[in-house]
Amino acid sequence: MHESPIAVVAIFTAAPGRLDDLRAALVEAIPAVHEEQGCELYAIHDGPDDKIWMIEKWTTVADLDAHGSGPAVARLGQLVAGLTSGPAEVIRVHPIAAGAPAQGLL
Repeated sequence: MHESPIAVVAIFTAAPGRLDDLRAALVEAIPAVHEEQGCELYAIHDGPDDKIWMIEKWTTVADLDAHGSGPAVARLGQLVAGLTSGPAEVIRVHPIAAGAPAQGLL
């Protein structure tokens, strides 16, 4: 059974020529997400092939679900409209503790 915490990897693929605009839109959206209940980590990373990877950690699945239907995600959707080649790939994962706690868990 997986209760909490929960992590997410969201991969955004930029539309041709729009990588810088997509990055700027995501950077603009992040402060509002950081204020949401249960947001422990919400960070973007440049990836290969005009992709931006979002790494997230939420205290509970309920917090993540509230985030997904909340105003910060709605605003993010508005900001990235037309900047991606399709919807973001969103993958929910549950941590498996291994090794040193500070290094073995996201």
